[in-house]
Amino acid sequence: MIQYSLRQLEYLVACIDTGSVAGAAQKLNVSQPSISVSITKLEATLGVQLLIRHHAQGVSPTAAAERLVQSGRNLLSHAYELQRQAHLEGEAISGELCVGSFITIAPSYLPRVIKNLKGVHPEIQIQLREGTQDQLVSKLRDGLLEMAFLYDEDLPEDLRKVELATVSPYVLLPRHHPLVKRKSVSLSELAPEPFILLDVQPSRRYFTGLFEAEDLTPNIAYSSSSLETVRGLVGCGLGYSLLVTRPKGDLTYDGAALVVRPIKEMSRKSRIVLASLNALRPTQIMKSFEEFSVAHFKAG
Repeated sequence: MIQYSLRQLEYLVACIDTGSVAGAAQKLNVSQPSISVSITKLEATLGVQLLIRHHAQGVSPTAAAERLVQSGRNLLSHAYELQRQAHLEGEAISGELCVGSFITIAPSYLPRVIKNLKGVHPEIQIQLREGTQDQLVSKLRDGLLEMAFLYDEDLPEDLRKVELATVSPYVLLPRHHPLVKRKSVSLSELAPEPFILLDVQPSRRYFTGLFEAEDLTPNIAYSSSSLETVRGLVGCGLGYSLLVTRPKGDLTYDGAALVVRPIKEMSRKSRIVLASLNALRPTQIMKSFEEFSVAHFKAG
């Protein structure tokens, strides 16, 4: 017999998310004593302390709660979906989905996927989070994201990965650089030139690794975590860059012209994947988002 309730889990998750019993009460529109009593009973049932109460400073989760909360979020997600399905049998899919994206992938792909999905399922609400690879993996594990667009570079084994596209790195040059006359450019030719590095993992590791594979050391002149800043520095003639994501149109924000050339060496390609936790049973909304993501990349 199950000795705890979904309501108790809902109260616990709300306390952790808001950082206080008062915040959880306001979020769920219930009284503070109801939440306090419910969580105390849950702690007694499970035999562990779940919240550390700080006088006049809210609450924080214990290590036991941190281990339980991901499974609790998953269970609540499916409970909400079951409730929606009961009320909306035969009607449009609805609900909220939390989606993350690596910072360079998001602007090129995510808006169109969401537009296509909303065109068929307008009741779905998408919450977006952008970040680095490590940040997004952490949020997936904490249950703060359900799915994320990532590059398949050093991803952990506890993630389920659906391949969306295979992309090749390229050389980005200022318009008047001598190497633009070449149909392709060798890494050995680029190594002594000033290199403008997209300095965010796993991009940094990936691009420097291309040189290392050829026993070369790039001359890093500038680095930035912003794709557009990197493009802007190249456009001003301050160096070249290696990138994977390619925006439509080869102009910088300030109108400088850019030239793209393939890398002469047989460089390893990158895979863009839609990732979720292996332990997370996909909801119908997740399945729909995956379907539209695969279709978008296939069409593109």
